[in-house]
Parts: sequence; C-alpha cells; structure tokens
Amino acid sequence: MSEVILITGVGQRIGFYLAEHLQQQGYQVIGTYRTQRSSLDHLRDLGVDLIQCDFNISDQVHSLIASVQQKAPILRGIIHNASDWLPDGTADQAILTMNVMMHIHVAVPYQLNLALKDQLLASKTADIIHITDYVAEKGSKKHIAYAASKAALTNMTLSFAQLLAPKVKVNNIAPALILFNEGDDEDYKLKARAKSLMNKEAGAAEILNVVDYLLNSGYVTGRTLAVDGGRHLK
Repeated sequence: MSEVILITGVGQRIGFYLAEHLQQQGYQVIGTYRTQRSSLDHLRDLGVDLIQCDFNISDQVHSLIASVQQKAPILRGIIHNASDWLPDGTADQAILTMNVMMHIHVAVPYQLNLALKDQLLASKTADIIHITDYVAEKGSKKHIAYAASKAALTNMTLSFAQLLAPKVKVNNIAPALILFNEGDDEDYKLKARAKSLMNKEAGAAEILNVVDYLLNSGYVTGRTLAVDGGRHLK
C-alpha cells in the first residue's frame, strides 16, 4: 500500500508540481485546493486524492482533518504549501491583513500538525515540511504581514521538531524566486533575476529536489533549507 502524503495548496505553481512529482514517485498524495483550476484534472488523472478546502472557513478545515484521518490512519508526511500574498494596505486594513496571513500560514498548519500528530507518529518515519519564504529572514517593506507570518511559521518548525522527535522530522524550505507568474513582463523578470547571485529563475525542480532530500534523510530536523540562489549575499 502506498505511503500517504498530504500537500496543501496543489492547484498551481509549486504545490501542483509537488503533487505531480510525489504521486509519480509512488506516494499516494492527498492534495487540498481552494479554487477549481484546469490543472487539477491532470492531478486527478494521476490518482491524486483532491479535497477542496478554504482555510478561511473553519468548518472546511475540520472536514479536511476528519477526511484525512479516515483516509490515512498512517501518514508519511505533510507539506504545508498553501499560501496567500496580501499587500499591507492601509492602517484600517492592517488587522484584517495580519489575521488572514497568520491564519493561513500559521494557525491552520498548527491545527493540522496537532490534529494529525497521531497519524504521523504511526508511520515508521514521517516528515512535516513547511514552505516558508526568503523574506522570513529579511523582512519586506511592502508585505510586512506576509513576512511576519512566514517568520512565525519558521519558528513554529523548531517547536514541532522538538515535540515530535525522533519519529517525525520537521523542516522548512525557504524559497526566493522559483517561478515567474504568467504576465510578468521582461523588465520585471530582469530585475527579479538580478536580486540573486545565480541571476536566473530557479524552476520547480529545485524545490522538488529539496523535498526528496528531506524525505530521504533520516537525520535532518529543525532546519531551514534556503533555496534563494545566494540572494542573501547580494
């Protein structure tokens, strides 16, 4: 029977490639998504078990937990990829923006890790991987709430690594530029690439390789693996 991995936010970009990759590696992926996209049809064809869940709706999060507990009494891993990226906006919007960012990036991963702890511990070895961000270390002038929430998620990794050792390894992956968005113009791309020493778009394979490394490691826990092309040295 295939080992089960839960990945949040598989509708596009890194989450999509992670679900595709791990399903093709022989895992049974359970993937969450908020918005229906054509890309999900491909994942369904591969056999990915998809669950629609808006993390802002508590009842849907509770239903997700109950469904995963029923489908996977033994859980090989959780990859927390679901994310949102809101600008800070005005002072009047500040509390709402911070609450949304902290809820999606911290509160729901915290809730899922605790609720599915027994399923993880039932596995011979298991992993929790938090997808954080380069800005958790550097900060962001335009996305302060986003950066703060990713920093909180980074810190939460340390606590869960201690709580769940030695059976469950808990780590972060902190990417900078990995994939451009459709519609990014050449001027933007030029400026974005120039922020790192490697001066290029990394591509999804860089994240997939780090995930493979963590899943295959028997020792690494409580760490942040930066995938930033040397951006911290610019």
